[in-house]
This record gives sequence, structure tokens and C-alpha cells, in this order.
Amino acid sequence: MSEIKVRELFESKYGKDYRMFAAPGRINLIGEHTDYNEGFVMPAAIDKRIYLAISPAEGSKAGIYSADYNEDVNFDIGSEAMGLPQWALYPYGVVKELQKQGLGPGGFRAVFAGDIPGGAGLSSSAALESAFALALNTLFDLGADNFALAKIGQMAEHNYAGVKCGIMDQFASFFGMKDKVIKLDCRSLEHEYFPLDLDGHQLLLADTRVKHSLASSAYNQRRQQCEEGAAVIGKDNPGVKSLRDVSPELLQSFRDNLDQEVYTRCEYVIEENSRVLATCQALESGSVEKTGELMYQSHKGLREKYEVSCRELDLLVDIAAEFGIAGARMMGGGFGGCTINLLRSGKAGEFREKASEEFRNVFGHPPVFYNVSTGDGAKEIL
Repeated sequence: MSEIKVRELFESKYGKDYRMFAAPGRINLIGEHTDYNEGFVMPAAIDKRIYLAISPAEGSKAGIYSADYNEDVNFDIGSEAMGLPQWALYPYGVVKELQKQGLGPGGFRAVFAGDIPGGAGLSSSAALESAFALALNTLFDLGADNFALAKIGQMAEHNYAGVKCGIMDQFASFFGMKDKVIKLDCRSLEHEYFPLDLDGHQLLLADTRVKHSLASSAYNQRRQQCEEGAAVIGKDNPGVKSLRDVSPELLQSFRDNLDQEVYTRCEYVIEENSRVLATCQALESGSVEKTGELMYQSHKGLREKYEVSCRELDLLVDIAAEFGIAGARMMGGGFGGCTINLLRSGKAGEFREKASEEFRNVFGHPPVFYNVSTGDGAKEIL
């Protein structure tokens, strides 16, 4: 749903006195399952956003209308709200996390909607948190910087939506820049921008439209295995706090001390961190071919060593490779969701047709495709 529609809805409900904000979803070019190992990721904000119209209201009442769900919620910002729908937990959590920091906003009225495809792994929830965090910070002159607001969004998701996410999604939503990807150090939050000059290529997402039930339990298991590997190595190497601190050579020296599956998980993470750094060099030199090669390597590691892919994702990546696409890999936690594809601009239609036919023949339905390009981070729209 567009910015114009959100403006029209707010004006019909509350009048013409309001301010307008927008926050983007994100993609991750490379660097999967490295965030919770204090490693490197490479996200970018995209040109699909949550749009939020908001105005202050007297007292301590908050009223929010979601145009996407056609649903209103109302709560007192000074009280604990019960029975909120899932979508409302994100802005409610932002209010509560601001209050924990002594940055309590006043009452407000808001209308929001977005054009970020739901369930596609593009972090619409982080965009919603970022839009509300920025809007409330601005509206009530709370004085928080964007680093603090990104962390508030992350904590809202942890403590109210029940998802123990890393910082990548909220960080990208705030700090994204058009035509850039961000090399983010998930330990220090130091970040650096790299040009995304695609040289006649484009990014295309292919959504499997499946999410296997294994996803959450497998995620927790992978995280535990990585922590176990780092702990074993750290006993003899006090400088090792996470897999971020483990070189390939150091890991190799512990091959006989680690469970084989734990070793393989750790090996993937260490290699993926190296791939992120190699992608930085490829982007600086303008090598689309090298960037694509690293994406394929990332998927191979996710499939064979980290084992978080699935038949649907693997088929889409295999089709991309057979088609001659520069790069493709699964994006996100795994066991469903999207592949991200780096392909020559004139080939998108032909690839969609081929992938749809082959995928439908195996799984009974086609994938859904989304064209995405990079965009700027959260901002007020004047």
C-alpha cells in the first residue's frame, strides 16, 4: 500500500495535522547465520517500505490503525496492554522499550501500511519497529540517536514479539543508503558502505512460499552448536569469545576435539565471514562475476555444512546456475523463504518463466518473484 493511501486514511480518520515517516525492509547480499556469532553481514535497505502517519494526542492513549490488516488497536501507554494482535506487538514493544530508557513518549494516533511483501524474509517487522521508533523519537523530541533506536527496535522484537533476532535487520532499516550495501560488524556495530554497482545486472528475489516447521528448532540447535564449538576452543585460547575469533587453522587444530557436526557448523561460519570480506573486495573492484561466485559458495555452505537449506531453495539455486545467472543463494534463516539472485537485467523475464515451470513441475505451485533495488534508511517524509 502506498504513501498516498496512508495519508488519505489518516486524514479521513483524524484530520490533516500529522507527520509522515517511512522505514525500509532489507535484503542480505551475503553473510548468513554469522550475526549471532559476532561476525560480519552485508545487508542493504530496499525500496519497499512501511509508511507511517502520526500525530500527538492528549493524555496517554495510543490509537493505531493498520491498513494492511484493516484493524484498530488502542492502549494506554502507561499500562500493560493485553490481548493485542501480533502486528501490534511491534509498535507497542517500541513504546515500552523507549519507556525503559526513560524516553517515554506521550499519547498518539497513527495509521500505517506498507509495500514490503509479508513472509518473504524482507524484515517488515523491523521496518515497522524502525518507523515507530523514529516517529516517536522525532514527535516527542526524545533525543535518541539512530544507533539507540535500532537497538530499541531489536529489544521490542525480543521482549514483546518473542523473536530473539540479531541487530542486522533494524540496523539496515535505519542506516541503509541507496546504491550501497553495509558491511556490518555484529560485535562492535562498526560499519562501512560499499558500492552496489551491478553493471547491467539486477537483484531478483524468488520466494518459495514455504516455511518448514524445522526452522525454529534447527535455528536454536545451530546456535547452540556454534557456541559449543567456541567454548571448547576457548578453554585453551582465552582470546576466543565467539567463532569470530577463530581462524581456519585454529579450528583445524581442534578437529579431533569437536563433534564432527559441531566442527562442520563452525567451519561454515568461519568461511562465511571470509566470504563477506571477499565480497567487499569484489564490490570495490566492480566484479559482478566474483560477487556472484561468492553467493553460490555461500549457498553451498548453507546447504552442505550448515544444513539449513531445503529442496525448494536448492532447486531454485540449481535452476539459476543452469540458466547462467551470475549468483544465487538462499537468504535468511533457511528451510524456506527466498533466494536472492544476481542476474543480467534483460534476462529476468526468461528466468521467471523457466523457474516457474520447473518449480511448479516439482512442487505444484510457482515461486513468487520480487524485483528489489537498494534504498535509503528510515526518514521523515516532508
